[in-house]
Amino acid sequence: MIEAIRDTSERTVSATRRLRGEVAVPGDKSITHRALMFNAMASGTARVDDFLDSDDTRSTIACLRALGARIEEVPGGVVVHGQGRAGLHEPDDVLDCGNAGTAMRLLAGVVASLPFYTVLTGDASLRSRPMGRIVQPLGELGVRIAGRKNNTLAPLAVQGGSIKGNRTVRTPVASAQVKSALLIASLAADGPVTVVEPAKSRDHTERMLSAMGVGIVEDGPSVTLTPLAGDLRAVDVRVPGDISTAAAWLVAGAVHPDAEIRLRGVGVNPTRTGIIDILRAMGASIEFQEERVVGGEPVADLVVRSSQLHGVEVFGDLVPRAIDELPLVALCGALASGETVIREASELRVKESDRVATTAMLLRAFGAEVEERPDGMVVQGRAKFHAATAASHGDHRLAMLGAVAALMTGGGDSRILGAGDVAVSYPGFWDDLARLSGA
Repeated sequence: MIEAIRDTSERTVSATRRLRGEVAVPGDKSITHRALMFNAMASGTARVDDFLDSDDTRSTIACLRALGARIEEVPGGVVVHGQGRAGLHEPDDVLDCGNAGTAMRLLAGVVASLPFYTVLTGDASLRSRPMGRIVQPLGELGVRIAGRKNNTLAPLAVQGGSIKGNRTVRTPVASAQVKSALLIASLAADGPVTVVEPAKSRDHTERMLSAMGVGIVEDGPSVTLTPLAGDLRAVDVRVPGDISTAAAWLVAGAVHPDAEIRLRGVGVNPTRTGIIDILRAMGASIEFQEERVVGGEPVADLVVRSSQLHGVEVFGDLVPRAIDELPLVALCGALASGETVIREASELRVKESDRVATTAMLLRAFGAEVEERPDGMVVQGRAKFHAATAASHGDHRLAMLGAVAALMTGGGDSRILGAGDVAVSYPGFWDDLARLSGA
């Protein structure tokens, strides 16, 4: 079932003759959540610069403060004054994660490692998203955790503090959120813990915990964590630009007939660059410039130019490396030549919206031919987009998808309903769109 529209604001977007300019996309949401949480559990003071200041990360900060963390806002970032895990305490009230699935799942790992009782909740959308995927494997580590609907939905009640080590836990899905919850909880285990995924997911947790002194051994989809005798070591983090956010401009630049866009300082961790691999396979011109390493994460400036695209098939290991960008791939497929198939991506159905259904509905509104399948979609190419009204369905990715589609029409004004939902991950999206399109 498609969710009701959450945000009541709307924007009008017109087709544009050119897309030109340079954008510094906001900080990576995944890395921001982790930098805040891990430094709150660490011993010492750390600065997090260029962090994503959005609805989701504000939820994480509020939850950490409720646990006793001291987080100070400074120009350009925040300073986290870590006092170790022992410096965190039982909250006086439930922890409200808002719309942030990453916050809820990772915080479940945080509080599982701490010897007190916590309840995690969120908004209506988050309370409808699957949580059994963390409840069951955390239970295998000895965590007492329960949720609604036979432990499948939030609110989640967690009694933490007793983590069993010297065991292997297999996750039901390839999900960095699930893997991270288990690894974070395992910081308090009485021996090593190995987490095995069906396929390797993004590895920001492994990189950051390793930098903080934790023993991490990776072997394909398997990660083994050996707990520290003491606390994590606080580390400064400069957060790179979010590739999931940059993807909107990568796609816009590739499909628009007259475009050249430079994206500064984007994180290009290979576990996250599935969207670039897919776009290049479709024929997109994407150039890496000024490649460097920032805080253990690979970073580059990306330049995308107008390209002649053709359809592709997306499945297998590419799916977890591009899960949040697959709606944009579908948009590319609609404007490319040939047919684009996305399969083995049923995870799309349990995001902030059912992104198979909502993506298909949105693209059809603009004139695309899209067939829904249980685990993905089939998109016919060479669509002629026309102006339309598109709803976000409470999903920030859908709001941005609608805006990019509106730029590609033959003319006229399109309405994007729920435009304010972009604040979850990209508060400045509409300003950047206006600048690139010359509006």
